[in-house]
Order: sequence, then structure tokens, then C-alpha cells
Amino acid sequence: MKLSTFIIKATDQKTVGVFQDDKYLDVVALSDGIIPNSMLDVLNGGDTVLQQVREIVSGTDGSVHAYSAEEVELCSPVRPGKIIHTSCNFDAHLNELTGWEASEWKEHGWDQFHFEHPTGFLEAPSCVAGSGVGVAIPRFTEQLDYEIEVGIVIGKTAKNISVEDAMGCVVGLMIFNDVSARDIQAREHANNVILMGKSFDGSCPFGPWLVTLDELEDPNKLDMKMYLNGELRQNSNTSATHYNMAELVSWWSHMTLEPGDVITTGSPPGVISGMKEPVWMKSGEVMECQVEGLGTLVTPVL
Repeated sequence: MKLSTFIIKATDQKTVGVFQDDKYLDVVALSDGIIPNSMLDVLNGGDTVLQQVREIVSGTDGSVHAYSAEEVELCSPVRPGKIIHTSCNFDAHLNELTGWEASEWKEHGWDQFHFEHPTGFLEAPSCVAGSGVGVAIPRFTEQLDYEIEVGIVIGKTAKNISVEDAMGCVVGLMIFNDVSARDIQAREHANNVILMGKSFDGSCPFGPWLVTLDELEDPNKLDMKMYLNGELRQNSNTSATHYNMAELVSWWSHMTLEPGDVITTGSPPGVISGMKEPVWMKSGEVMECQVEGLGTLVTPVL
């Protein structure tokens, strides 16, 4: 299923639904309110509620409580309790980082980055946005950048889970665009911390849908493409990660993972910061992130 959270423009009503046959089906209305009006509550309901959603959408002909893409405003499919961002998980992106010439980056010792286990940081849930929702350039940055990633969405509470069992607690995947304020990020890195460079409002677009794992043949073999104003900037595959998805989930489950939590895969190379003469994003530009089987996540720059 392609689970979604959206606002019906005609009524300004926020609801949970499924994208099917080019329509957004309001499963809350179709179930007469039996299905919760929150994706987080749906996920907390486990397999029972997800099966109810499957039965509802399979039993409708799309003639009622169904909306076109133009009739809805997409929200982030789920607002995570925590966003666990995995750093430098594409070896090619780490190589790109190591070669950055800007002084504010060269001094951070990227060539000494270790892979004893995944490393990363938390991002604020308040910074999430849906597909089509723009990100305003913060007044404190002059270096706005992009990073296509995949968000792994937890569907069941997990603690110290094995690699073999890890994907069993994953409900599905979303596209994630890690919009970054590079100048702020560099200053934070100099103090061995990171927060505002990655967690300003709108910096974590997710979507367009939360695609359940049963729709994906192999999550670790998905093409990833990121376009800026129609120009291909990043082109990779989830097979190129240092740690695969099961390994990431297993490692990060050393802290309790809860339904709705999101773990990111990290970004492939091709970011603006890696260019010899970077031209930072400006108002009016449009980012499009495409991942095989997951759709297209669109983020205008405001």
C-alpha cells in the first residue's frame, strides 16, 4: 500500500488515506471513523489495523471519498517520534566529503571517519514536511543544499533486535530529502555537534507516501535520483550503502525504536557542497527526489 496523510482542500480536513489508481482514498471516512485519523495511531494499531485498511481499499471502487492529486495537500506520511539520521553511509559520499576544499570542511578530518558501526544524529520532528510543501531559506544561511535519502519507517516496537529479524519491525519506506544549511552545519561540526544545520523548519521533507514493504521486491536495490530544476544531480542505488537497511535498524535498536520512528539511509554523492565552485540553492528552484517504487518527492525553495 501507498499510505498517505493529506489535507482535503475543499474542507481543510486532515486525514489518513491510501494512494491507489491515481486517487487519494480517505480511509477514515470510508471506515466511518473506525480507522484512526492519525498515521501514528494506524501504525500503533499494528498488523490488525493495516489489514483493515487493506480490506477497505480493496472493497471500494473509488467513487466516494476519493480525491485527485489536485484536490489534496500532502503532509509528511507520518510525524516521527524521532528521526535517526545515519551519516556517511554511502562510501562514495564519504569520498566526496574527504575531497571538499572549503576550509570550514577540510579541518574536520573526514578521512578519519570510521565504520566500526553506523554513526549519526537526531533530527527534530518539527522540521518534517510533505511533498509539494516548500522549504523557506532560513535567514541564517547562505548555503542551502540537498541530499536524497530513504527513510526506513518502524512499524513495531523493537529493542536490541538482530539483523536477521530487523526488517520484521519495519512497516515501509519513504523518500527523504535532507535539506541542509551547510555553513551552519560546518560551524556546528567544528564544535563536534550538529542541530540547526539540519533541523530548521521544512528541512526534512518526507513522502509522497509511506510504501509498505510488501510492494517492494528488494529495499536494498532501489534506484535513487535527485533533480534540481530538472537537472540530474544525484544518481545511485540503495545497494551502494555501507550498511544495508537491516543492519541500520539492528544497530539503532540499541535505543528502543517505536512505531513511526524513521531511520535514514544516508545520502549518495552529488551534493552542491561537493562541487569545486558551488552554486547554492535560491528561491524559485525545485528539488525532485525519485526512488524506485517510492514515487517522487517534490520540494520547492521559497
